[in-house]
Amino acid sequence: MIRDRIIVCIASRWDYDPTSKHQVMKLLARHNDVVWVNYRGTRRPRANSADIGAVASTLTRVLQGVQRAGPRMVQLTPLVIPGATHRVSQSVNRRLLGGQIRRAVRQVRRRHDRPVQLWTYAPDVWFLADAVGYERLVYYCVDEYSEFKGFDSQAMARAEQRLIERADVVITTSGALYESKRRLRPDVHLVRHGVDAPHFARALDNGLEVPPDLIGLKRPRLGFFGLIHHWIDCDLIESVARRRPEYSFVLIGADHRNHSGLLRQPNVHLLGRRSYASLPAYCKAFDAALLPFVRSRMTENINPIKLREYLAAGLPVVSTPLPEADRYRPDVLIAADAESFARGCDEAVAQSSPSRRKARSRRVADETWEAVVEKLSRIVGGSQPAPPVDMPAVVPAS
Repeated sequence: MIRDRIIVCIASRWDYDPTSKHQVMKLLARHNDVVWVNYRGTRRPRANSADIGAVASTLTRVLQGVQRAGPRMVQLTPLVIPGATHRVSQSVNRRLLGGQIRRAVRQVRRRHDRPVQLWTYAPDVWFLADAVGYERLVYYCVDEYSEFKGFDSQAMARAEQRLIERADVVITTSGALYESKRRLRPDVHLVRHGVDAPHFARALDNGLEVPPDLIGLKRPRLGFFGLIHHWIDCDLIESVARRRPEYSFVLIGADHRNHSGLLRQPNVHLLGRRSYASLPAYCKAFDAALLPFVRSRMTENINPIKLREYLAAGLPVVSTPLPEADRYRPDVLIAADAESFARGCDEAVAQSSPSRRKARSRRVADETWEAVVEKLSRIVGGSQPAPPVDMPAVVPAS
Protein backbone atom coordinates (compact mmCIF):
# COMPACT_ATOMS: atom_id res chain seq x y z
CA MET A 1 0.00 0.00 0.00
CA ILE A 2 1.20 3.52 -0.82
CA ARG A 3 2.07 5.32 2.41
CA ASP A 4 3.05 8.71 3.76
CA ARG A 5 2.29 10.69 0.61
CA ILE A 6 0.14 13.67 -0.17
CA ILE A 7 -2.21 12.56 -2.93
CA VAL A 8 -3.92 15.26 -4.96
CA CYS A 9 -7.01 13.77 -6.64
CA ILE A 10 -8.61 15.67 -9.53
CA ALA A 11 -12.13 14.32 -9.77
CA SER A 12 -15.83 15.15 -9.73
CA ARG A 13 -17.75 16.08 -6.58
CA TRP A 14 -16.75 14.42 -3.33
CA ASP A 15 -20.16 14.83 -1.70
CA TYR A 16 -22.10 12.59 -4.09
CA ASP A 17 -22.85 8.90 -4.57
CA PRO A 18 -19.72 6.74 -4.25
CA THR A 19 -17.83 6.05 -7.47
CA SER A 20 -14.51 4.31 -8.12
CA LYS A 21 -12.79 7.61 -7.26
CA HIS A 22 -14.38 7.70 -3.83
CA GLN A 23 -13.65 4.07 -3.06
CA VAL A 24 -9.99 4.27 -4.07
CA MET A 25 -9.27 7.55 -2.32
CA LYS A 26 -10.99 6.55 0.92
CA LEU A 27 -8.69 3.55 1.14
CA LEU A 28 -5.57 5.52 0.20
CA ALA A 29 -6.50 8.08 2.88
CA ARG A 30 -5.88 5.45 5.55
CA HIS A 31 -2.12 5.89 5.09
CA ASN A 32 -1.83 9.17 3.15
CA ASP A 33 -3.22 12.69 3.16
CA VAL A 34 -5.62 13.23 0.28
CA VAL A 35 -6.52 16.59 -1.29
CA TRP A 36 -9.71 15.96 -3.27
CA VAL A 37 -10.26 18.63 -5.95
CA ASN A 38 -13.89 19.04 -7.06
CA TYR A 39 -13.15 19.80 -10.70
CA ARG A 40 -15.77 21.18 -13.09
CA GLY A 41 -13.58 22.82 -15.72
CA THR A 42 -14.18 20.23 -18.45
CA ARG A 43 -17.77 20.83 -19.53
CA ARG A 44 -19.35 24.11 -20.60
CA PRO A 45 -22.57 24.69 -18.58
CA ARG A 46 -25.82 25.30 -20.43
CA ALA A 47 -28.60 27.78 -19.74
CA ASN A 48 -30.89 25.27 -18.06
CA SER A 49 -32.10 24.94 -14.48
CA ALA A 50 -29.86 21.96 -13.67
CA ASP A 51 -26.65 23.65 -14.82
CA ILE A 52 -27.57 26.99 -13.27
CA GLY A 53 -28.22 25.24 -9.97
CA ALA A 54 -24.93 23.36 -10.26
CA VAL A 55 -23.01 26.60 -10.86
CA ALA A 56 -24.66 28.21 -7.83
CA SER A 57 -23.79 25.18 -5.68
CA THR A 58 -20.21 25.23 -6.96
CA LEU A 59 -19.79 28.91 -6.10
CA THR A 60 -21.02 28.23 -2.58
CA ARG A 61 -18.39 25.51 -2.14
CA VAL A 62 -15.70 27.75 -3.65
CA LEU A 63 -16.38 30.34 -0.98
CA GLN A 64 -16.05 27.71 1.75
CA GLY A 65 -12.41 27.10 0.85
CA VAL A 66 -10.61 23.94 1.92
CA GLN A 67 -13.00 21.72 3.88
CA ARG A 68 -12.36 18.62 5.96
CA ALA A 69 -13.80 15.47 4.32
CA GLY A 70 -12.30 12.85 6.62
CA PRO A 71 -9.52 12.34 9.20
CA ARG A 72 -6.87 12.51 6.46
CA MET A 73 -8.78 14.03 3.59
CA VAL A 74 -9.74 17.57 2.60
CA GLN A 75 -11.77 18.76 -0.34
CA LEU A 76 -11.26 21.87 -2.42
CA THR A 77 -13.66 23.38 -4.93
CA PRO A 78 -11.42 25.64 -7.01
CA LEU A 79 -12.51 28.86 -8.63
CA VAL A 80 -12.22 28.32 -12.40
CA ILE A 81 -14.01 29.52 -15.52
CA PRO A 82 -16.32 26.61 -16.44
CA GLY A 83 -16.04 25.31 -20.00
CA ALA A 84 -13.33 27.80 -20.96
CA THR A 85 -12.53 27.53 -24.69
CA HIS A 86 -10.69 30.78 -25.47
CA ARG A 87 -6.92 30.68 -25.15
CA VAL A 88 -6.86 33.55 -22.64
CA SER A 89 -9.55 32.04 -20.37
CA GLN A 90 -7.84 28.64 -20.54
CA SER A 91 -4.56 30.24 -19.47
CA VAL A 92 -6.33 31.95 -16.58
CA ASN A 93 -7.87 28.61 -15.52
CA ARG A 94 -4.51 26.90 -15.49
CA ARG A 95 -3.00 29.52 -13.26
CA LEU A 96 -6.03 29.57 -10.97
CA LEU A 97 -6.21 25.80 -10.58
CA GLY A 98 -2.50 25.30 -10.07
CA GLY A 99 -2.27 28.07 -7.48
CA GLN A 100 -5.22 26.83 -5.46
CA ILE A 101 -3.90 23.27 -5.43
CA ARG A 102 -0.48 24.45 -4.24
CA ARG A 103 -2.08 26.34 -1.36
CA ALA A 104 -4.17 23.30 -0.37
CA VAL A 105 -1.07 21.09 -0.41
CA ARG A 106 0.71 23.55 1.91
CA GLN A 107 -2.13 23.23 4.39
CA VAL A 108 -1.81 19.47 4.75
CA ARG A 109 1.97 19.21 4.42
CA ARG A 110 3.32 18.44 7.87
CA ARG A 111 6.85 17.76 6.66
CA HIS A 112 8.69 19.58 3.93
CA ASP A 113 10.02 16.38 2.36
CA ARG A 114 6.71 14.50 2.02
CA PRO A 115 6.27 13.55 -1.65
CA VAL A 116 3.21 14.55 -3.63
CA GLN A 117 1.40 12.28 -6.06
CA LEU A 118 -1.06 13.75 -8.53
CA TRP A 119 -3.92 11.42 -9.52
CA THR A 120 -6.36 12.76 -12.08
CA TYR A 121 -9.63 11.28 -13.29
CA ALA A 122 -10.14 14.35 -15.50
CA PRO A 123 -8.58 13.95 -18.96
CA ASP A 124 -7.81 17.61 -19.68
CA VAL A 125 -5.45 18.73 -16.90
CA TRP A 126 -2.09 17.94 -18.53
CA PHE A 127 -0.90 21.42 -17.53
CA LEU A 128 -0.88 20.41 -13.86
CA ALA A 129 2.25 18.38 -14.57
CA ASP A 130 4.19 21.60 -14.01
CA ALA A 131 2.00 23.07 -11.28
CA VAL A 132 2.94 20.87 -8.32
CA GLY A 133 6.21 19.21 -7.35
CA TYR A 134 5.23 15.55 -7.63
CA GLU A 135 6.84 12.13 -7.73
CA ARG A 136 4.06 10.51 -9.79
CA LEU A 137 1.45 11.82 -12.20
CA VAL A 138 -1.27 9.19 -12.54
CA TYR A 139 -4.02 9.37 -15.16
CA TYR A 140 -6.90 7.13 -14.04
CA CYS A 141 -9.09 6.72 -17.12
CA VAL A 142 -12.58 5.41 -16.36
CA ASP A 143 -14.51 6.66 -19.42
CA GLU A 144 -14.13 7.64 -23.06
CA TYR A 145 -14.63 11.33 -22.33
CA SER A 146 -14.50 12.47 -25.95
CA GLU A 147 -17.86 10.72 -26.46
CA PHE A 148 -19.73 12.54 -23.69
CA LYS A 149 -22.44 15.02 -24.67
CA GLY A 150 -21.62 18.64 -23.92
CA PHE A 151 -17.88 18.22 -24.57
CA ASP A 152 -15.80 19.37 -27.52
CA SER A 153 -14.78 15.89 -28.69
CA GLN A 154 -11.72 16.92 -30.67
CA ALA A 155 -10.40 19.28 -28.00
CA MET A 156 -10.98 16.63 -25.34
CA ALA A 157 -9.10 14.00 -27.35
CA ARG A 158 -6.15 16.36 -27.88
CA ALA A 159 -6.00 17.30 -24.20
CA GLU A 160 -6.19 13.67 -23.14
CA GLN A 161 -3.39 12.72 -25.49
CA ARG A 162 -1.17 15.39 -23.95
CA LEU A 163 -1.99 14.06 -20.49
CA ILE A 164 -1.25 10.47 -21.50
CA GLU A 165 2.10 11.54 -22.93
CA ARG A 166 3.07 13.39 -19.73
CA ALA A 167 1.72 10.94 -17.16
CA ASP A 168 4.05 8.58 -15.31
CA VAL A 169 1.31 5.96 -15.03
CA VAL A 170 -1.89 5.46 -17.05
CA ILE A 171 -4.62 3.26 -15.56
CA THR A 172 -7.67 2.07 -17.53
CA THR A 173 -10.70 0.29 -16.11
CA SER A 174 -12.10 -1.68 -19.07
CA GLY A 175 -10.69 -3.82 -21.82
CA ALA A 176 -11.90 -1.40 -24.48
CA LEU A 177 -10.26 1.60 -22.79
CA TYR A 178 -7.06 -0.38 -22.37
CA GLU A 179 -6.87 -1.20 -26.09
CA SER A 180 -7.73 2.39 -27.05
CA LYS A 181 -5.17 4.11 -24.82
CA ARG A 182 -2.51 1.51 -25.55
CA ARG A 183 -2.37 2.88 -29.08
CA LEU A 184 -1.06 6.12 -27.59
CA ARG A 185 1.54 4.50 -25.32
CA PRO A 186 2.38 0.82 -24.80
CA ASP A 187 2.73 0.73 -21.00
CA VAL A 188 -0.93 1.40 -20.12
CA HIS A 189 -2.31 -0.72 -17.26
CA LEU A 190 -5.70 -2.41 -16.94
CA VAL A 191 -7.18 -2.39 -13.42
CA ARG A 192 -10.87 -3.21 -13.41
CA HIS A 193 -13.23 -1.83 -10.77
CA GLY A 194 -13.85 -3.49 -7.44
CA VAL A 195 -16.93 -3.80 -5.27
CA ASP A 196 -17.83 -3.18 -1.65
CA ALA A 197 -18.75 -6.85 -1.37
CA PRO A 198 -19.65 -6.96 2.36
CA HIS A 199 -21.93 -3.95 1.97
CA PHE A 200 -23.99 -5.35 -0.90
CA ALA A 201 -23.94 -8.91 0.44
CA ARG A 202 -26.20 -7.55 3.19
CA ALA A 203 -28.98 -8.05 0.66
CA LEU A 204 -28.77 -11.76 1.54
CA ASP A 205 -29.47 -11.06 5.21
CA ASN A 206 -32.89 -12.42 6.17
CA GLY A 207 -33.17 -9.77 8.87
CA LEU A 208 -32.76 -6.82 6.50
CA GLU A 209 -36.07 -5.01 6.06
CA VAL A 210 -37.48 -4.24 2.62
CA PRO A 211 -37.84 -0.46 2.01
CA PRO A 212 -41.42 0.73 2.64
CA ASP A 213 -41.76 2.27 -0.85
CA LEU A 214 -41.40 -1.19 -2.43
CA ILE A 215 -43.71 -3.20 -0.20
CA GLY A 216 -46.80 -2.35 -2.23
CA LEU A 217 -45.24 -3.05 -5.63
CA LYS A 218 -46.16 -6.34 -7.27
CA ARG A 219 -43.52 -8.94 -8.02
CA PRO A 220 -41.46 -9.77 -9.91
CA ARG A 221 -39.57 -6.53 -9.31
CA LEU A 222 -36.73 -5.61 -11.68
CA GLY A 223 -34.48 -2.83 -10.45
CA PHE A 224 -31.91 -0.30 -11.58
CA PHE A 225 -29.90 2.17 -9.53
CA GLY A 226 -27.57 4.88 -10.81
CA LEU A 227 -27.58 8.20 -12.60
CA ILE A 228 -30.36 8.30 -15.23
CA HIS A 229 -28.71 10.24 -18.04
CA HIS A 230 -28.31 10.16 -21.82
CA TRP A 231 -26.45 6.82 -21.64
CA ILE A 232 -29.49 5.02 -20.16
CA ASP A 233 -31.92 3.62 -22.76
CA CYS A 234 -35.25 4.82 -21.39
CA ASP A 235 -37.03 3.89 -24.63
CA LEU A 236 -35.89 0.30 -24.12
CA ILE A 237 -37.23 0.23 -20.55
CA GLU A 238 -40.55 1.66 -21.72
CA SER A 239 -40.83 -0.95 -24.46
CA VAL A 240 -39.96 -3.84 -22.15
CA ALA A 241 -42.42 -2.57 -19.53
CA ARG A 242 -45.20 -2.63 -22.14
CA ARG A 243 -44.30 -6.21 -23.02
CA ARG A 244 -44.32 -7.32 -19.36
CA PRO A 245 -47.18 -5.45 -17.63
CA GLU A 246 -47.16 -8.04 -14.82
CA TYR A 247 -43.61 -6.95 -13.77
CA SER A 248 -42.67 -3.90 -11.70
CA PHE A 249 -39.72 -1.90 -13.07
CA VAL A 250 -38.05 0.20 -10.36
CA LEU A 251 -35.54 2.95 -11.26
CA ILE A 252 -33.51 4.54 -8.47
CA GLY A 253 -31.29 7.55 -9.10
CA ALA A 254 -31.04 11.22 -9.95
CA ASP A 255 -33.05 11.84 -13.11
CA HIS A 256 -31.55 13.90 -15.95
CA ARG A 257 -33.88 12.77 -18.72
CA ASN A 258 -37.37 13.58 -20.02
CA HIS A 259 -39.34 10.46 -19.13
CA SER A 260 -42.82 11.25 -20.43
CA GLY A 261 -43.04 7.83 -22.06
CA LEU A 262 -41.84 5.99 -18.99
CA LEU A 263 -44.21 7.86 -16.71
CA ARG A 264 -47.15 6.67 -18.81
CA GLN A 265 -46.33 3.07 -17.94
CA PRO A 266 -48.18 2.10 -14.73
CA ASN A 267 -45.63 -0.61 -13.91
CA VAL A 268 -42.59 1.74 -14.10
CA HIS A 269 -41.66 3.44 -10.83
CA LEU A 270 -39.08 6.26 -10.70
CA LEU A 271 -38.13 6.63 -7.04
CA GLY A 272 -35.44 9.28 -7.34
CA ARG A 273 -32.11 9.21 -5.55
CA ARG A 274 -31.64 6.91 -2.55
CA SER A 275 -28.71 6.72 -0.16
CA TYR A 276 -25.83 4.34 -0.79
CA ALA A 277 -26.45 2.82 2.63
CA SER A 278 -30.00 1.81 1.64
CA LEU A 279 -29.14 0.10 -1.66
CA PRO A 280 -28.68 -3.43 -0.23
CA ALA A 281 -32.22 -3.29 1.13
CA TYR A 282 -33.55 -2.37 -2.32
CA CYS A 283 -31.49 -5.16 -3.87
CA LYS A 284 -33.04 -7.60 -1.43
CA ALA A 285 -36.49 -6.59 -2.71
CA PHE A 286 -35.53 -6.98 -6.39
CA ASP A 287 -35.88 -10.24 -8.28
CA ALA A 288 -33.38 -9.16 -10.95
CA ALA A 289 -31.30 -6.12 -11.87
CA LEU A 290 -31.04 -4.11 -15.09
CA LEU A 291 -28.16 -2.58 -17.08
CA PRO A 292 -30.12 -0.84 -19.86
CA PHE A 293 -27.31 1.17 -21.47
CA VAL A 294 -27.65 2.81 -24.86
CA ARG A 295 -25.36 1.17 -27.36
CA SER A 296 -22.69 3.70 -28.33
CA ARG A 297 -18.95 4.15 -28.48
CA MET A 298 -19.12 5.72 -25.05
CA THR A 299 -20.88 2.75 -23.42
CA GLU A 300 -18.67 0.23 -25.23
CA ASN A 301 -15.82 1.57 -23.08
CA ILE A 302 -17.54 1.59 -19.70
CA ASN A 303 -17.15 -0.83 -16.83
CA PRO A 304 -20.24 -0.09 -14.69
CA ILE A 305 -19.56 -0.38 -10.97
CA LYS A 306 -23.19 -1.33 -10.40
CA LEU A 307 -22.61 -4.59 -12.32
CA ARG A 308 -20.52 -6.05 -9.49
CA GLU A 309 -22.74 -4.43 -6.88
CA TYR A 310 -25.77 -6.23 -8.32
CA LEU A 311 -23.87 -9.53 -8.34
CA ALA A 312 -22.52 -9.02 -4.80
CA ALA A 313 -26.17 -8.61 -3.75
CA GLY A 314 -26.89 -11.94 -5.45
CA LEU A 315 -29.02 -10.57 -8.27
CA PRO A 316 -29.20 -11.97 -11.78
CA VAL A 317 -28.61 -9.17 -14.30
CA VAL A 318 -30.09 -8.36 -17.71
CA SER A 319 -27.85 -6.09 -19.78
CA THR A 320 -27.63 -4.59 -23.21
CA PRO A 321 -24.43 -5.69 -25.00
CA LEU A 322 -21.44 -4.42 -23.00
CA PRO A 323 -18.00 -6.03 -23.31
CA GLU A 324 -17.43 -5.89 -19.55
CA ALA A 325 -20.86 -7.37 -18.76
CA ASP A 326 -20.21 -10.23 -21.16
CA ARG A 327 -17.40 -11.43 -18.88
CA TYR A 328 -19.94 -12.39 -16.20
CA ARG A 329 -22.15 -14.78 -18.16
CA PRO A 330 -24.28 -16.72 -17.30
CA ASP A 331 -25.10 -14.56 -14.26
CA VAL A 332 -25.53 -11.68 -16.72
CA LEU A 333 -27.95 -12.18 -19.59
CA ILE A 334 -27.17 -10.12 -22.72
CA ALA A 335 -30.03 -8.76 -24.84
CA ALA A 336 -29.76 -6.48 -27.87
CA ASP A 337 -33.40 -5.43 -28.38
CA ALA A 338 -36.64 -5.01 -26.45
CA GLU A 339 -38.04 -8.45 -27.20
CA SER A 340 -34.87 -10.32 -26.21
CA PHE A 341 -34.48 -8.04 -23.17
CA ALA A 342 -37.99 -8.95 -22.02
CA ARG A 343 -37.18 -12.66 -22.45
CA GLY A 344 -33.97 -12.05 -20.53
CA CYS A 345 -36.04 -10.60 -17.69
CA ASP A 346 -38.13 -13.78 -17.66
CA GLU A 347 -35.03 -15.96 -17.49
CA ALA A 348 -33.41 -13.79 -14.80
CA VAL A 349 -36.50 -13.94 -12.58
CA ALA A 350 -36.45 -17.73 -12.91
CA GLN A 351 -32.83 -17.71 -11.66
CA SER A 352 -33.48 -15.70 -8.50
CA SER A 353 -33.53 -18.54 -5.96
CA PRO A 354 -31.74 -18.01 -2.61
CA SER A 355 -29.06 -20.59 -3.42
CA ARG A 356 -28.21 -18.97 -6.77
CA ARG A 357 -28.12 -15.56 -5.13
CA LYS A 358 -25.55 -16.77 -2.62
CA ALA A 359 -23.45 -18.30 -5.41
CA ARG A 360 -23.42 -15.04 -7.37
CA SER A 361 -22.40 -13.08 -4.31
CA ARG A 362 -19.52 -15.47 -3.66
CA ARG A 363 -18.38 -15.11 -7.28
CA VAL A 364 -17.35 -11.47 -6.77
CA ALA A 365 -16.48 -11.67 -3.06
CA ASP A 366 -12.75 -11.38 -3.79
CA GLU A 367 -13.07 -8.47 -6.25
CA THR A 368 -12.85 -5.91 -3.47
CA TRP A 369 -11.72 -2.31 -3.56
CA GLU A 370 -8.97 -3.28 -1.13
CA ALA A 371 -7.61 -5.71 -3.75
CA VAL A 372 -7.85 -2.98 -6.39
CA VAL A 373 -5.90 -0.49 -4.26
CA GLU A 374 -3.22 -3.06 -3.51
CA LYS A 375 -2.76 -3.61 -7.25
CA LEU A 376 -2.72 0.12 -7.91
CA SER A 377 -0.12 0.59 -5.19
CA ARG A 378 2.16 -1.97 -6.79
CA ILE A 379 1.80 -0.26 -10.18
CA VAL A 380 2.12 3.35 -9.03
CA GLY A 381 4.56 2.76 -6.19
CA GLY A 382 6.69 5.59 -4.96
CA SER A 383 10.17 6.76 -5.75
CA GLN A 384 12.57 8.55 -3.49
CA PRO A 385 11.11 11.79 -2.16
CA ALA A 386 10.86 14.46 -4.82
CA PRO A 387 13.20 17.45 -4.60
CA PRO A 388 11.91 19.97 -2.05
CA VAL A 389 9.43 22.45 -3.46
CA ASP A 390 9.19 26.00 -2.18
CA MET A 391 5.92 25.61 -0.25
CA PRO A 392 6.20 27.46 3.06
CA ALA A 393 4.05 26.03 5.80
CA VAL A 394 0.78 27.75 6.68
CA VAL A 395 -1.73 27.18 9.46
CA PRO A 396 -4.19 24.47 8.40
CA ALA A 397 -7.81 25.50 7.85
CA SER A 398 -10.16 24.53 10.63
